[in-house]
Amino acid sequence: MSNWPYTEKELTQYFSDPARRRPGGTGTGGFSGFFRRRFPDPRKARAAQALAVLASVLLIGVLGLVLFMATLLNELPSLEQLENPNFQLASIAYTADGQELARYARQNRAWVTFEEISPHVINALVATEDHRFYEHWGIDLFRTLSGVGQTILSKLHVPGFQQQGGSTLTQQLARNLYNEQIGRQVTIGRKLKEMVTAVELERRYTKREIIEMYLNTVEFGYNAFGIEAAARTFFGKDPMELDEMESATLVGMLKGTTLYNPVTRPENARNRRNVVLNQMVQRGHLSDDFYQAHKADSVRASYHSVSITNSVAPHFAQYVGDWVKDWAQRQGYALDLYTDGLVIYTTLDSRFQTLAQAAVTEQMECLQAVVDFEWSRPVDAVYSTEACDYRKLKGYKPFDYLWSSQKGLVDQFIREGSRYASLRRKGISREEVVARLRQDPAFMDSLRANKTRLEGGLVSIDPRTGHVKAWVGGRKMEEDWNDHVAGTTRQPGSTFKPFVYTAAIYNGWSPYDTFVDTSFTYVDVVGNEWSPKNTGGTTGLPMTLREGLARSKNTITGQLMLQVGPAQVAFFARRMGIKSELDEVMALALGTSDVTLLEMTSAYSTLANGGLYQEPVVVTRIEDHNGNILYEAEPAPREALSEEVAYTMVDMLRGVIDEGTGIRIHTVFGLSDYDLAGKTGTTQNSADGWFMMMHPDLVTGAWVGFNDRRLAFRSDFWGQGAHNALYLVGDYFKRVVEAGEPLIDPEARFPLPEDYGRSLTDPLDPTRPRHDRGRVSW
Repeated sequence: MSNWPYTEKELTQYFSDPARRRPGGTGTGGFSGFFRRRFPDPRKARAAQALAVLASVLLIGVLGLVLFMATLLNELPSLEQLENPNFQLASIAYTADGQELARYARQNRAWVTFEEISPHVINALVATEDHRFYEHWGIDLFRTLSGVGQTILSKLHVPGFQQQGGSTLTQQLARNLYNEQIGRQVTIGRKLKEMVTAVELERRYTKREIIEMYLNTVEFGYNAFGIEAAARTFFGKDPMELDEMESATLVGMLKGTTLYNPVTRPENARNRRNVVLNQMVQRGHLSDDFYQAHKADSVRASYHSVSITNSVAPHFAQYVGDWVKDWAQRQGYALDLYTDGLVIYTTLDSRFQTLAQAAVTEQMECLQAVVDFEWSRPVDAVYSTEACDYRKLKGYKPFDYLWSSQKGLVDQFIREGSRYASLRRKGISREEVVARLRQDPAFMDSLRANKTRLEGGLVSIDPRTGHVKAWVGGRKMEEDWNDHVAGTTRQPGSTFKPFVYTAAIYNGWSPYDTFVDTSFTYVDVVGNEWSPKNTGGTTGLPMTLREGLARSKNTITGQLMLQVGPAQVAFFARRMGIKSELDEVMALALGTSDVTLLEMTSAYSTLANGGLYQEPVVVTRIEDHNGNILYEAEPAPREALSEEVAYTMVDMLRGVIDEGTGIRIHTVFGLSDYDLAGKTGTTQNSADGWFMMMHPDLVTGAWVGFNDRRLAFRSDFWGQGAHNALYLVGDYFKRVVEAGEPLIDPEARFPLPEDYGRSLTDPLDPTRPRHDRGRVSW
């Protein structure tokens, strides 16, 4: 016992201590006791205990880290997602002459390759966002540690330091591509996921591909995603065309699209742009002389909306979008027009479209002035036979007489609106709602503007191909989304008469057969009476079919209708391109069934094309975003009429332009040198004005009227299609022939069919076949 370090008293005191007998106490039991039993030296026991605690902590930490990383890896983008990132790409439609027509997108984004981006953009991006981009492997350790230090010092409120992200371009791309998996929270977990994903991206893609993906995914505001959309939205140009200043402006926006928006906050944008330019100087991408010379320059950005209402042809663009969706559904394609990045090539020619829009805008403003003035006073006398003269008049309130004199009609307008329905649902009486709304100046002004706005539509087709070259669906799409080319139907009036004459010519009648210009009454089997009347009365004289059509005599057309019958007329109308439902009654001869302007123009194109019907074509090709062709239009002409019948009708309709109701094409617009044929049309009470005109290269139709059929031109003079719709077509065609480049052939003539003899046109030819009043079937 001489070597034992403790005395008997010490040992007795130690073992008699009750603490050592408690679990976890300092005795021989518990965690400490375990080490006491094995290490009699207390110092060694405490050291062993400390090491055990440290080892346990380390083990728990390692296990926790393993579990954390396992969870982290489970939340990271999959291999499939890394190698095939998913983007929402805008579908883009182009005109036939290569201009952008419209974009269809939830996110306005069109992919461009690295080679299609201005080098100034790339230099500005790397210099500002990640100047060691070409040196690191996805993570810049120096930048990361610097960012951590800056953030810590900023949290300690050390002056001159602010929170820094420390993310490389690749890390930013990782967030942009995989936002759902990585997230945006400021956490260690998010940062680790971002860093791991960045490394994986660097393993799979080249530096050029990473920059390409980055610049195609960043957001610039105004729903512009990617550099292509940004270049067009703020500078109206392709991304390759961006200069140093524009490139620096857009890259500067990446720090804050709202704060540095060059349109709404130009001074902020200029300051931020200069920071980017200075970084480009520091990294050797720009000379200091350039920077010093241009740092005071203002930003020259402006907002270029890609909204469909700002398209060169908004109603056409809307129609094309609907057409593509219908086509995809018919083909069973699971395509999304707004995300799949389709490339759509259309038939529209921006040159024709620009001229058509200018003509419609000019003439409709003049015609609006006509109706504004006519309905402003009790007297309905015609002030002038030149519509644009009315724009000079001052000192009157448009439509004041109609609004004050036709209280019942105005009350109907009120009762048909959504505001009226909303108040009625609250239990307010009809009379009180009308009275309340009549006392609301803003409501009444809006109602008046909407109801009294004169509308128009114009469409132009190449008759040989069916390609639509121009499409003006209305005056301003933002004011009226109704498409008056294909979206609305109206009575065509006398422009429907050629179908009657076509049926007659096919059945053996000649343009030189005659009827007496006199009124009559037809009574059908159930007692319905039909008594067609001429606008200018009757002459009581014999008149050829050619003269009756040229002068739009309802009495002549009516008598011819009695001979050929409504079923024959409807049959030929459908053969030639009318798809709307036709009511097969005698009044059909005068255009009482509603049709679209596109249908009518297509039907007239059948005549101009020698009797061959071509379905109107609006899309020639559709490609996916990789350039694979999904659709290509194939010509499919169908013979609707013989060449002889078609040419005879064209020749008869020449008379409308040369000597009939369409003569203003010559006298007002001076188009006598062109081979033209056409037809005017006016419906009852001047509610609709129509004009159709054919040229061998171009067939154009126009309609003018109010959206509400209860409103119309007040005077018979201005209510005629010869005095309203004709002016749209005449102005447009004159602009076409006077364009700086030849858009149509000035020498073009409707081709005379081979072996076309005198039999159908010469009343003196004894061999001319006589009409047999027969019926034709196909």
